[in-house]
Amino acid sequence: MHINDEISFALRGAVQIFSEESLLSRLQSGKKLKIKLGADPSRPDLHLGHAVVLRRLKAMQDMGHEIIFVVGDFTGMIGDPSGKSKTRPKLTLEETRANGESYMRQVGKILDADKATICYNSDWLGVMNFADVVTLASKYTLARMLERDDFTKRFKDNQPLSLHELLYPLAQGYDSVALNADVEVGGTDQTFNLLVGRELQRDYGQTPQEVITFPLLVGLDGKEKMSKSLNNYIGIDEPPAAMYEKAMRVPDTLLLDYFILTTDIQETEARAAIERDVVKAHRTYAGEIVRMYHSADAAEEAAKRYTTVAAGSVPVDMETVRLKADDMKDGTIPVCDLLRLTGLAPSNSEARRLVQGKGVKIDGVVVEDAYMVVKYAGGMVVSRGKGKFVRVEVE
Repeated sequence: MHINDEISFALRGAVQIFSEESLLSRLQSGKKLKIKLGADPSRPDLHLGHAVVLRRLKAMQDMGHEIIFVVGDFTGMIGDPSGKSKTRPKLTLEETRANGESYMRQVGKILDADKATICYNSDWLGVMNFADVVTLASKYTLARMLERDDFTKRFKDNQPLSLHELLYPLAQGYDSVALNADVEVGGTDQTFNLLVGRELQRDYGQTPQEVITFPLLVGLDGKEKMSKSLNNYIGIDEPPAAMYEKAMRVPDTLLLDYFILTTDIQETEARAAIERDVVKAHRTYAGEIVRMYHSADAAEEAAKRYTTVAAGSVPVDMETVRLKADDMKDGTIPVCDLLRLTGLAPSNSEARRLVQGKGVKIDGVVVEDAYMVVKYAGGMVVSRGKGKFVRVEVE
């Protein structure tokens, strides 16, 4: 079956399609399709890993299809166990709603939010009674549910596996029934859940949705999937300078994947650039990412700032943090407290880790001792890594 350029671009990077022939037939039919993406609102910040799928949705939106963005505020209260070795913490409805609102704003950086349909699955799951849940549960056997790798592993390892977790795939799958979705997209870690939705639609007398899965973007550590909790991410809402600096830290071995999955630059062009000069290729990638989520001017400024910092100079346009005199004792402060109060570390334990990793400088001098006491000097500059500088003043 012929695949035109629009469809080919929309499916760029797809890992699996269930089923490909049926999907292509629907995409070529001229019918406006309901294309669904579910979002776990446990964390309100979106990163380039999320953007892999969102950018493909944008291509489908440009083709005229309806994008339905489902914020899983109700399923978030269950806690998606996908890929986890233990039960995930549950959120309150208020927490999932608040995180969902943040998602909306960030999604607008990629999708045309005015043309997308945004909904919360509590609208239909929250009104189900116990009889409805029993009916839904009757659609799937325990044996089929335990085909999920993470469930099977936990069961064999005698790890806790709560009954409510077994309901999660059914609840997510029922979203597709409630919306009568034509297509659902997601990461490869969601394959099982997406296919449950496909089966449930058949059970409820609907035409089964097509399922498209996309790869999980490996994070900056080069090992685990991109995740804010692992601090190996590039947030799509981060400041240009931070985004550029992080993009320069993408492992060389993953740079081509980042080009393919997170930009519109052609694979042949990206591959040639990497083979010619990998450092310049990193700069091209970093500049493109900042341009996409900010502007061309912001990308140019971020590149200049990165060059200045890489040369060992201190950037002019740094943030000034004003500490209170009460934060110090006789004009001194422990270095970990200093890092925490200036926002360079979220906690004292993280501050110690940064110092031990030689990642902290005060006025250009590497801090060697995590327990040192710093004597305040007016206008001193504290830095974390190569890209984060703050000037410290005392009120």
